[in-house]
Amino acid sequence: MPVSLGLGLPQMKQYDIGRDVATVARAAEEAGYESLWVFERILFPEPATQGLYGIPGLPWPEWYRSVADPLVTLTLAAAATDRARLGTSVLVAPLHVPFQLARSLASLDVASGGRVIAGLGTGWSLDEYAAASVAPFEKRGAVLDELLDVCAAVWGPDPVSYEGELTTIAPSNVGPKPVRPIPVYLPANSPRATRRLVDRADGWMPVAMGPAQLAEQWRQIQDLAAQRGRERPIEVCARVNAEYSAKPFQGEGRQPFQGSVAQIVEDLVAHAGTGVSEFMLELQGTTRDAAELVDVAAEVYEAARAAGV
Repeated sequence: MPVSLGLGLPQMKQYDIGRDVATVARAAEEAGYESLWVFERILFPEPATQGLYGIPGLPWPEWYRSVADPLVTLTLAAAATDRARLGTSVLVAPLHVPFQLARSLASLDVASGGRVIAGLGTGWSLDEYAAASVAPFEKRGAVLDELLDVCAAVWGPDPVSYEGELTTIAPSNVGPKPVRPIPVYLPANSPRATRRLVDRADGWMPVAMGPAQLAEQWRQIQDLAAQRGRERPIEVCARVNAEYSAKPFQGEGRQPFQGSVAQIVEDLVAHAGTGVSEFMLELQGTTRDAAELVDVAAEVYEAARAAGV
């Protein structure tokens, strides 16, 4: 059975979100994409106090200089589409007040007719944590755990009540409620994160960096799920950070999903046998504008389906 294919929506500085989000969302849905996705980056420190992903010396990419708010972007896409699921890959959970984020996701789910997927992570930027002022970086795992608790409470039946480190909800009616339980997808970048995924999430959101690595990570998660007695299946939505170029990448050192449409599709085929149920294609960083993003996304979709993905 073919895997699902999703597309990242235009949020970066080369796009006009007031016009381009709806245009790309409609075109992607018409092309056949089953889901539309956003990511979160709230600032671009200058000079950077740490490298990209916290790696010393690794520069931040230029396209991070301006990234549109993810939930605003998804709201625009929801209004322009009818069928595509609407996901976050990912929201940096500890940058948000848990109660407010739970309500925003529920409202978006209602507005979209039950299409939201909540991909949540903890991020890595110390500057973003300082700017958001919700909790210190050292508390990131605990804040994500509390957010998951608050979402379960807020999305559940009234009266809602909760007592946590950041959040106190007196017995209250809190609405609107999601159309259906909103699926929660989490990463698994550490032993604690993997346990959280197995115990609490509906899906796993890895970054596709090579089929052997992805298959081994998936095997480890399945082993842990069996050890902990999980019976529900775990969905796997792999994020593809593509570096598209009109011409094929030549020479040594090509990274996964780097190069032409044919090379990107070749890598999708290689990763498709690893247990992935969905690929989320991020193409916006290396396309010039919405017109090129629409064209490349359609070409990738058609070629991937023709290749059996």
